[in-house]
Amino acid sequence: MAFDPAEQRKILGSYATGVTVITTNSEPPTGLTANSVTSLSLDPPLVLFAVDKRASSLQAFKDTGCFAINILTAEQQGISNRFASPGPKDFSDLDTKTAETGAPILGTCLGWVDCRLQYILPGGDHDIFVGEIVAGEYHGGDPLLYFAGKYREVAPLSE
Repeated sequence: MAFDPAEQRKILGSYATGVTVITTNSEPPTGLTANSVTSLSLDPPLVLFAVDKRASSLQAFKDTGCFAINILTAEQQGISNRFASPGPKDFSDLDTKTAETGAPILGTCLGWVDCRLQYILPGGDHDIFVGEIVAGEYHGGDPLLYFAGKYREVAPLSE
């Protein structure tokens, strides 16, 4: 008997994650909001993320051979929502730059890594993209978090 997808979502939704926007240099540029991001290896420097096979941006990520992972700050919930919605993505009012691969990098994010695609692996109803980090930068700030189906922020620990 297959495990209930609703129960899986409920259980794993209790695992707090950071929120990212992953971009690529397609024409026009595209991106998506993702919390399925993992640091995979330090040597070589590898990261991975997963994309739903139904996502309209899936082919762009396959075709370009690169991506940037932009880690969002607590103030960037609006950007997360923009890139989580279906359809073309509007970058026109965003402060962006590029590094090694040409993938758009959000200038106000907490940090970013620019990656060359190494592998695409099957993962059920998702494809798993593994990339080698070729550039990156940390800006600092408080991260935007996702927990139990809602955005959250880091709270100071009680002493």
